[in-house]
Amino acid sequence: MTKKEKKKKTKKKKTALVICRDRKEFWTTQKQFWQWVREGIVVKTQDSPLTGAFNREHEELMVLVSNTVLNLAHPNHMREALLSRRTGLGGK
Repeated sequence: MTKKEKKKKTKKKKTALVICRDRKEFWTTQKQFWQWVREGIVVKTQDSPLTGAFNREHEELMVLVSNTVLNLAHPNHMREALLSRRTGLGGK
């Protein structure tokens, strides 16, 4: 096994904990965590383990679908965006 093959197999370590407004928690990479801190999405709360909380309400429900920010708290957003995307892809 070559170095390149070994590199592909290694998983990114998820060592940063993010706490959602509804008290749910999930682990992410430190790189992603610090990116969110720089963007003001997450506020760091403690060091060991690296922990943060979402700054704004429902921030954890925001997703990006083909350059459109959607809020999963409103299911119609996702449905409408996917329908319009499917219609746009139909002609290709």
